[in-house]
Amino acid sequence: MRALRKGRELVAVTDRTKEIAPDDVLLFCTFRNEDIRLPFFFEYYRKLGIAHFLMIDNGSEDAGSDFAREQPDVSLWRTDAPYGEARYGVDWLTYLQGKYAHGHWALTVDVDEFFVYPFCDTRPIRALADWLDASDVRSFGAMLLDMYPKGPVGQTTYRRGDNPFQTANWFDPGNYFMTKNKLLRNLWIQGGPRARSFFASKPRQAPALNKIPFVKWRRPYAYVSSTHMMLPRGLNLVYDQQGGEKTSGILLHAKFLNTFGDRAVEEAARAEHYKGGREYKTYAERHGADPDLWCQWSEQYINWRQLEVLGLMSKGNWA
Repeated sequence: MRALRKGRELVAVTDRTKEIAPDDVLLFCTFRNEDIRLPFFFEYYRKLGIAHFLMIDNGSEDAGSDFAREQPDVSLWRTDAPYGEARYGVDWLTYLQGKYAHGHWALTVDVDEFFVYPFCDTRPIRALADWLDASDVRSFGAMLLDMYPKGPVGQTTYRRGDNPFQTANWFDPGNYFMTKNKLLRNLWIQGGPRARSFFASKPRQAPALNKIPFVKWRRPYAYVSSTHMMLPRGLNLVYDQQGGEKTSGILLHAKFLNTFGDRAVEEAARAEHYKGGREYKTYAERHGADPDLWCQWSEQYINWRQLEVLGLMSKGNWA
């Protein structure tokens, strides 16, 4: 009901949803002032096989909205309503998912998140969806993996349309801990470079890394907190499997580029994110615009098989 109410805040800029075919894999995303990231974002996900993008522009002041509107496979909505009052955009997305994603596999990501799944270098996302359908699986889990450069973040050079992982191509291979949510049954994963660099004295306040980004959507479904957990509760069982582990993926997180400092200051001031932007205030206060997240245990990214060997994702029984 809250999503239906918040859906009234969305104004259609370009609506191409009539072009959605019954078997299309859809992507849902909310963005703000991301003109620098959008070209590579669309390129990456088109190569994976996303057929249609349903995008929400939350008050952008750059050219990102115009660029998204011009894309032939994008339907775009705009709202200037407060991001925090829509549960950090989740209510807006839930409204669109209920209206357009019913019966479709839907991928929900931020514009700095890049989905990696087993065999993604040789198999399109439709192949993953078909295998999950054949296996009677409704939801697919992925851990958020923070990527960062070697050296101070503010000294990197990222230009519009660049692949961010040519610069931010290091990650923490370990340093993760998890607990189980007894009520909703999801795993709660924390750790990585943000935990050790920004939240070392209070690790339980570090950002959550567990995500359920890929779902065979049905109209009653809803995300409870970002894409960390869902209702109905059975959708959260993306890791447990009797006799083995479920197939899972990774979301490569391209937050830490030279754009990070300005964005951290902006979002700390806007206070529209979780707990009044506490995470961004911590970034701004602790390290300012120029953190150096690299350490002697950092590992350079190669491909999904490397992540599986490290135990960060699994191909399960998908052969």
